[in-house]
Amino acid sequence: MHIISRKKIREFCEKHPESRQSMDRWYTIVKKTEFGKFQDVKNLFPSADKVKNLVVFDIGGNNYRLIAFILYKSQKLYIRHILTHTEYDAEKWKDDEWYTDTKK
Repeated sequence: MHIISRKKIREFCEKHPESRQSMDRWYTIVKKTEFGKFQDVKNLFPSADKVKNLVVFDIGGNNYRLIAFILYKSQKLYIRHILTHTEYDAEKWKDDEWYTDTKK
């Protein structure tokens, strides 16, 4: 899976250094994995949820949320947001233009 972009992970880890190990682990696993459909994601990450057309990953013992848009056919994962649990609960991420019921 091609992850776009690692820069968002680095920036998040700069603000939240305690997240680095968990974020690096997630990145390493996803980068070497091919997902054909959401069920493949769910099989590897049982706590992942599909919310409209985005996938929400629970990372770091449920302390962080990584929200992504996945193009399964082209094996691209676009990181849209990385949030703390509190930021996620505020639901501002739902204002994202990619948060829809339709595919882009």
